[in-house]
Order: sequence, then structure tokens, then C-alpha cells
Amino acid sequence: MAANLKTSNVKQLRIPKTSSSSTRLCEKENGPQVINAMKNVGTIITSDLGKTENKETKTDDDNSISRSILAAKTETQIRESIKHIQSSRDKQNNENENDDSNKKWVLADFEIGKPLGKGKFGNVYLARERRTRFVVAMKVLFKKQIEEGNVQHQVRREIEIQTHLRHPNILRMYGYFHDAKRVYLILEYAPNGELFKALKASPNERFDEHKTANYIRQMADALKYCHNKKVIHRDIKPENLLLGKNGELKIADFGWSVHAPSSRRETLCGTLDYLPPEMVLGKSHDHTVDLWGAGILCYECLTGNPPFVAQSYEETYNKIIRARFTFPNHVSELARDLIKKLLVVKAENRLPWDGVLSHLWIVNNTSKESGTN
Repeated sequence: MAANLKTSNVKQLRIPKTSSSSTRLCEKENGPQVINAMKNVGTIITSDLGKTENKETKTDDDNSISRSILAAKTETQIRESIKHIQSSRDKQNNENENDDSNKKWVLADFEIGKPLGKGKFGNVYLARERRTRFVVAMKVLFKKQIEEGNVQHQVRREIEIQTHLRHPNILRMYGYFHDAKRVYLILEYAPNGELFKALKASPNERFDEHKTANYIRQMADALKYCHNKKVIHRDIKPENLLLGKNGELKIADFGWSVHAPSSRRETLCGTLDYLPPEMVLGKSHDHTVDLWGAGILCYECLTGNPPFVAQSYEETYNKIIRARFTFPNHVSELARDLIKKLLVVKAENRLPWDGVLSHLWIVNNTSKESGTN
């Protein structure tokens, strides 16, 4: 296991508190899943995680912070980034703090299991905290690749934003720690994997209207919550949505998201098939980009493909800026109505979240239950 691995001094955000019964990672939050999910946990995968140096470096707090998550180019930038995150969290967690919530994690605190996914900048593993036996997903990012890919800001955003969000349909981030070469993000484990894989495994690679409506309802509620907190996701697509143990939707991957209290953004990001006209055209945009994303997702869940798929980049581009798309015959009139009200070129005319949640297609196809089984 990881017990014999040495790590450098690290700093870690306090575990967020939502109530007195969920102050720290505990078995109650996951129930039987904690036992079942880790049956096949093996020895630590040292070939992927790598080995830390045998020689430990003795540093004080300032030097430790200076080797922060962002691999920033100056120590001042690093310290300011960490201080900003920690001061925000300290405000939120000022009341009812105890010694457990101040715990600073190191790699040896976890048993590492099977890989859950791989990405350009690192990998995700099933993991379990040794003390509490709590099962998590550990996202391991390599600092060198983060810096070479120039995605320091995305990593910072992912941590700053996701640690503050509390919604049943948003994947929790419990905290992070780091060593000389890697950043470790401690995330909620979603045992049913990506929505994208579930979609491709379904008959005809599409969901029925009942299941799709349940997913859209959950996503709409979560994104309404985000927008009320001035957070825009900007990259809604099946690959960034996970499924919890009861089939409930979990919005993940906030690397492209932004906290924009009073400004419109002008950054091009996300995947072309899912981008709204204003972003494709390089115009400023606001929270309504996520409404467009909801329309794209709804269409893809019902048909198996995004609405603007074409043979070339240019053709897709032209379809998006004109919102030109057609429906297969099996899509109901009510579903078409909702999608048409979301995929509107003029952002201000898109149906708001309250309108989505009260739309007759959503109401007719959903129940009060959070799952979609």
C-alpha cells in the first residue's frame, strides 16, 4: 500500500462542512457503498503515481506554500493563489471547526485502487482514506504537464469553484494536497461513471424521454444553483456528467467554469459541438451559455448525437451560428418545444431555468425522486 511512500510537506484545504453530521469524511455518507466499492482495492499503482524522493526536504510553511498547485512562475503568485483559496474557505468554515476538519492529507493517508479514468494532465483513481474508510475518487494531476499545457488557471478555477459548491447534483470536491510533482484532488466517487458511456451503452445509443427528462431536470436545478452563486459552467457535455450510486446526475469538471459576478466573458472554451453562437463568434457571453448547453444535451440524449454534427468544422460552425438543426421522427413534440426554446441564437431569448423546470415535457416525465431508475 501507500504507507511506505514519503511525501513532502503539503498544504490542504479544510474539508468543507455542510452540517454537524457531515463534518468529515465518514462511512455514513456513502453507506454500504464504502465496503462494496473497495473490494478490489489493490496495492498502490506506483507506475502511474510515481515515487517521491527518498530524501525529504525540510521546509517551513512559506516554502511549502511556494510549491503550490498552480506551478506558477513566481513564489509570490503561488502564495497569493493559496492564500486566496484558504482565506475564502476559512471564512466559510469559521464556525463549529474541530481538529478533524483541520487535517492535512498526505498520500500515505489513502489506499489507492483501480484507475477510473485517464486524461491529458493526469489520471483518476478509486481511493479510500485509511482512517475513516471513506471511498473517494483521487484525481492526480502532474504539475509539469499542467504548466506545459498552460492550464494553471483551469486547475485553479476547478479547485476554487468546486470546493464551494453544495448541491446533490454537483460532484463534491473535499479538498486537495500536493507534493513536488503532483496535485491530488479528493473528489466524491460516482460509481456509475460517465453519462457519455451510459448513453453509448443504451439501445440505439440514446435514452428514452423519461430518463432524459430526469437528467435535464437534475442538471437544470444544479445549474440554476450555480448561476445564483454567479458560477457559469461553460462546458456542459455528457463526458463531464457523472452518475451517482442511485443513477442521479453529478455535474463534474469545473475546469472551464468561471465565477463572474458582474462581467460578461470573452474567452473561447469548451467543445465546438456544444458551443453557443456567441462563443463561436468570439462575442462576450454570460450564464445563458449553459442554457444552450442544456438544449444540446437534451437533444443528444434523445437522439445519440449533438444537433450540429457535420462533415467539417466549417459546416458545424455555420449550423451553430444559425441554430439550424432537425429532429428524428421519434422525438416528441413537447421535447422538441423545450429544445427549440433553449437553442436560440439570441441568448437573452433562451428559456430560463425556472421555465425549463416547469416545462410540460419535464413535468410529465419526471418524479420527485432524484434517481432515474
